[in-house]
Amino acid sequence: MAKRSLQASVEGIRKAKQAFKRKGWTQEYLAAEVSLETRQPIWKFFTGKPIDRHVFNDICFVLELDPLEIVQQATVSEFTTLDAPADITLNIDAIVLKMRSAQYEKIQAQCGTLHLLDIARPVSINDLYIDANIFEELTSNRWLEITALPRLDTDEFNRFGLNQLSQERVSGLEILTKYSKLIVLGKPGSGKTTFLQSIAISCNQGVFLPDYLPIFISLKHFCEDIQGRNQITLFKYLHEFLTNYGISEQELLTLLFHGRALILLDGLDEVTQEQSATIHNIISNFSEKFYKNNIIITCRLAYQIYKFQGFTEVEIADFTKPQIADFVDKWFLSVAHHSPAKAQTLAHKFMQKLELAENQQILELASTPILLNLICLFFKFIEDFPTNRCELYKQALDLLLIHWDEAKGIKRDQIDPDFSLLNKIKLFSYIAAVSLTQGDYFQSETKIQQTIAEYLCSLPNAKTDADALELKSAAVLKAIAVQHGILIERGRGIYSFSHLVFQEYFAAREFMTNTTSQTLQRFVKYLEAKSWYNVFLLSAEMLNPVDNLLQFLKQNIDKLAIQNAQIHEFINWLRQKSSIVSAAYHPAGVRAFYFSIALPLEHPLTCNQDLAISLDRRLAGNLAADLGLDLALTHALAVSLTITSDIFPQRFSALSLALDLRHLLTDQPSLQKSLQNLKNQLPLPNQGRDILKTWWEANGKTWTKELRTLIVANRQIGHNWQFNQQDLQQLQYYWNANKLLLDCLNRANNVTVKMRDWIESNLFLVSI
Repeated sequence: MAKRSLQASVEGIRKAKQAFKRKGWTQEYLAAEVSLETRQPIWKFFTGKPIDRHVFNDICFVLELDPLEIVQQATVSEFTTLDAPADITLNIDAIVLKMRSAQYEKIQAQCGTLHLLDIARPVSINDLYIDANIFEELTSNRWLEITALPRLDTDEFNRFGLNQLSQERVSGLEILTKYSKLIVLGKPGSGKTTFLQSIAISCNQGVFLPDYLPIFISLKHFCEDIQGRNQITLFKYLHEFLTNYGISEQELLTLLFHGRALILLDGLDEVTQEQSATIHNIISNFSEKFYKNNIIITCRLAYQIYKFQGFTEVEIADFTKPQIADFVDKWFLSVAHHSPAKAQTLAHKFMQKLELAENQQILELASTPILLNLICLFFKFIEDFPTNRCELYKQALDLLLIHWDEAKGIKRDQIDPDFSLLNKIKLFSYIAAVSLTQGDYFQSETKIQQTIAEYLCSLPNAKTDADALELKSAAVLKAIAVQHGILIERGRGIYSFSHLVFQEYFAAREFMTNTTSQTLQRFVKYLEAKSWYNVFLLSAEMLNPVDNLLQFLKQNIDKLAIQNAQIHEFINWLRQKSSIVSAAYHPAGVRAFYFSIALPLEHPLTCNQDLAISLDRRLAGNLAADLGLDLALTHALAVSLTITSDIFPQRFSALSLALDLRHLLTDQPSLQKSLQNLKNQLPLPNQGRDILKTWWEANGKTWTKELRTLIVANRQIGHNWQFNQQDLQQLQYYWNANKLLLDCLNRANNVTVKMRDWIESNLFLVSI
């Protein structure tokens, strides 16, 4: 057996000191470079004393020395037996060429295609792969202040930006050239295996490290192959495999000794807990012995891995919008097998729709490659995103919870024999409901463990011992974080759902599981909360029937109006005004139309006709006489109200034009005459700037008041409601609530005809 220690020869010490001097380092710095806590082994190395063999090798490596030239001759035979080929005269370049040629087809077959879920045929990796972006700093290592992170109910909350959080990205190629020992971490479905396959293919085809031999190993398959075998090493495993290709042990040793292998180890998280220590030792021993080689390991985030000496941990970043667009373009061409023109058309349509405000949730999911593939599948058949979002979200969750591991033949270690998949779903639902109720998206580790402990206490035969609950809740959190990627660590000790839409879906599921009157009453109290909007929509899709929820929503919307006397009066005017309009539009559409044009100029909803048009598309075209006239008069009043004496000369033409409504007043000669009289009171525009300015300063307010009085008397519009700031805010809430009710009605799958008619007839009316 070879000695565990080595020592430098006199000549070796001389060469080492020269190399050390060229580096310009101190012994303390050199010790840090080889991960030593003290410089004592460094001192021993330079004085020719024996030190641990792997430390000896590491020192030589960082000083860019050949250990064979440094080690004392008395021990060289032992060194050679274990760490170097017996015949160092072999031509390394010829060996690499031979082994690359022998392995070429194997690597192409092993790594050249992708097998996508629900796609019957494999896809060439070169046809679909998107260059990965990498975070050099792990999200779980970042120190973040949870109080500085945006809450759900703030305007700073950006759904798509959740996964960015000020992280700087670098390209995958840049990382590969910077580090020779890497552990690439990522969420489930983030593209870790695909990234590793692309590296193997790039090396195989001479694009990256063309003079290296790529070796791709699934650690799951490796564990299966070595099960029941004692004292197996990675070298022995490789030798057994390569023997079939005519590669001798001498040649493999020579290759590894010279560091000309690119070892790609995929799926460290797919190793069972009982195998993990063995696999760690096997990889560590191989890495220490053949330290010159490039080694890359992939693993899921949150997996409790042992540290590998000399390895740098990095993380695969989510897709950016340009990467999503690139993937979609390739998907419709290579996966859907459309013609280039058709693929480009569909991809453009896909991205256009993805950018719409109503599709923010889908854009958020699309940042994860595995979910983007699922979304493309949905889009392929209907050339649109599904109206029923619950089905899409459910399939996305099923993919992460079940199908992804099933497709890869992976069985994860169980959290607890009694903790079934249903219990996991119920736990996610409980966490989502609790956090959403508190207005939180980001939660501290302590807080989320408390929530998990509360859930565990509700289970049959639950243990109530505080210490046992604390330990179990911590174990459950770690397990569900690594197994499914639905809860992830955003920073050190800070967790959230990987996508906000999952939190919304699970929260809706929690509230809709028990739809008693009391539950619905508690639920609809969040009607005014912006962060609950999608939860209501998802709930409307889930419930069967949905009538009770819609009725509770309508009742609470009416209460919003009744509680404020000024708004109640405004809604009553809205009912009266719309009832005298002689136009065949949807009555609720007419009310929405007048609601928006009657608001003060400073209100953000003023003249916003989106909701009215959604109720009746005809409102987007040429308006009926009544509505056209009222809109024009409202505009004329608005122009007048915004004029000051300083700008009156410039705005004179606009005001005169706004009052020229003869084409709308053919049936109302009296009103036309009154408007003309008002217009005649204005000074002549050629009287000069100073005269115009003086006239408006003296008469502008009175003239505008007369215009308002005329409009109110003849058309019952243009009232000065004198809303205060609270009134304006309540009007916004009331509008949003009516829009939410309409959206819920449109998304509901199981609403009775009677309820639908009642809701549509009473939008923007108080019905209680």
